[in-house]
Amino acid sequence: MRLIIAFLLPWLTFFTIGRPFSGIACIILQLTLIGWIPATIWAVYALSNYNTDQKLKGLTGGR
Repeated sequence: MRLIIAFLLPWLTFFTIGRPFSGIACIILQLTLIGWIPATIWAVYALSNYNTDQKLKGLTGGR
């Protein structure tokens, strides 16, 4: 579900993964039509890192 949000509303992805300042920067970038593609790529990359961090947290017992 978050991946769909990352493609449609990249800035919202950052708010769902707990990075509000990045979300604000992303919405500023997304305000330009040219900035939409980099914002989407950035959101997908950040979501990928978030998912990896969550998996590692599960393997290490939540440390």
